[in-house]
Amino acid sequence: MNIDKLVFRVAGGFILISLLLAWLFSYYWLWVTVFVGANMVQSTFTGFCPSAKLFKYLGVKPGQLFD
Repeated sequence: MNIDKLVFRVAGGFILISLLLAWLFSYYWLWVTVFVGANMVQSTFTGFCPSAKLFKYLGVKPGQLFD
């Protein structure tokens, strides 16, 4: 498992969980989806991804994207 795959799995998981919580409880949970999506977009422009930095700090092997 490398950082690239882990970042996308975590982001996808957060999106799916927030959609489920919005459907079950309150549409305010969609703000989590907005945050994750906005963070993914900004990382394409800046190259900075907080979760990639965290995984790198934890010793996960980097892939080609977040090297």
